[in-house]
Amino acid sequence: MFKPPSLMAREIAETGPILARQLAANASATGTIAALLKKRDPRLVATIARGSSDHAALYLKYLIEIALGVPCASIGPSIASLYDAPLRLEGALAITISQSGRSPDIVALQDAVNRAGALTLALVNDVDSPVARGAQCLLPLHAGVERSVAATKSMIAALVAGAALVAHWVGDEKLTAAVARLPALLSEASEPSPRALVDLIAGAKSAFVLGRGSTFAIAAEAALKLKETCAIHAEAFSSAEVLHGPAGVITPGFLIIAFMPADAAREGMSETLERLAAMGAHVVVVDAVASPMKSALVVPPADHPLLTPIVMLHRFYAIVEACAIMLGRDPDNPPHLRKVTETK
Repeated sequence: MFKPPSLMAREIAETGPILARQLAANASATGTIAALLKKRDPRLVATIARGSSDHAALYLKYLIEIALGVPCASIGPSIASLYDAPLRLEGALAITISQSGRSPDIVALQDAVNRAGALTLALVNDVDSPVARGAQCLLPLHAGVERSVAATKSMIAALVAGAALVAHWVGDEKLTAAVARLPALLSEASEPSPRALVDLIAGAKSAFVLGRGSTFAIAAEAALKLKETCAIHAEAFSSAEVLHGPAGVITPGFLIIAFMPADAAREGMSETLERLAAMGAHVVVVDAVASPMKSALVVPPADHPLLTPIVMLHRFYAIVEACAIMLGRDPDNPPHLRKVTETK
């Protein structure tokens, strides 16, 4: 019996056109905000987010620190919503990332950083939300309505909005041009998810998901999606940290999914994976080049190494959706979860 594609699958497929719309619609605002940031020259960036949006914030942290050398850190929303702690953020930039823009603790923290003297910028999908209305600057995600509980197109839209802003802020023409080519790259038809890889991941009860630098943010998001969509217990680690304790749980056949960086972090991560494989782990790599590993998902590279992780995540979302279907789960409505989580 024919079953229509899940909402998650359809929303993954919509990502390329959404990014094209976003970049066109935000071109003027991105340039204006970047010019403001150049003028103000903030020496600290704080991020406000939860869930998938916090992983987008982690990706943005690496871009800002690598490209601009400006420290970037996440502030726990409970600092404002529960503890009412005074914040000292004069001259800082605070970036809120949210799909709904309505979680009470996110709204409370953005209000607090406004009062604390920070310049506030919202990357948000719902432009009528309290977060969008309360920010001094706004970059809409333009992802449209997202009906699957698992955020995919809005998550990638947040990654790209942040990357476009950093490219203009630092004045990197190569990065700017590479961002502009992402919509076409993510619109290209891809091969169906490899059945053997889907079988392998769907059969795991637990997994480590590894990355380094910008791919660590993608690993964190991939681990979350495996938990919420497939009920697979997955933990994300930097490859620089996994040997410092976590590797103690590895037994023969333990699944490790590794998002390979295309920059200076690659060599060290490869060495770590070899050590983990020697411990008996079954290592799956997500990479933009052909891999000697037996299990691999090879994706097309972006035109800049800092953007290839976005392509990796887009392709991996399809793997997660296929795993959920194989496990007999509804990827659009996982149990115990809601589209908008209202945390106080």
